[in-house]
Amino acid sequence: MSAGIQLHIATVPRPEGLEAALSGMTKARVGAVIVPANLPVPVHQIAESAQRHRLPSISLLSQFPESGGLMYYGASLIDIRRRAVGYVDKILKGAKPADLPVEQPTTFEFVINRKTARTLGLSLPPSLLLRADRVIE
Repeated sequence: MSAGIQLHIATVPRPEGLEAALSGMTKARVGAVIVPANLPVPVHQIAESAQRHRLPSISLLSQFPESGGLMYYGASLIDIRRRAVGYVDKILKGAKPADLPVEQPTTFEFVINRKTARTLGLSLPPSLLLRADRVIE
């Protein structure tokens, strides 16, 4: 079964390639951009450029919406840090790191920048805003 979604992949190996990649996406009439966490470009530059090209964007970078990106969805950094502290505590009390279980995140956050949505001319449904953990006005 197909969802009718086409994937357009653009690589950005260097910061100076961001504009060309987003420009190409605009010309290809993509509907949105997923920004990976390992892009070699400062997050504020990505957010500004995505806005300039009028591309809705979501990222795994927690600081993305604060920098002007539209959305963030990812593991709760507070929860990850809390778990890390628990690991450090166990190791300092004598546990062997190799004996500790590998854990995966269980708490996730969804943040929306409503100001960016307005700038892009997007109308966000109330149900989406209610699902967000935080809405930046």
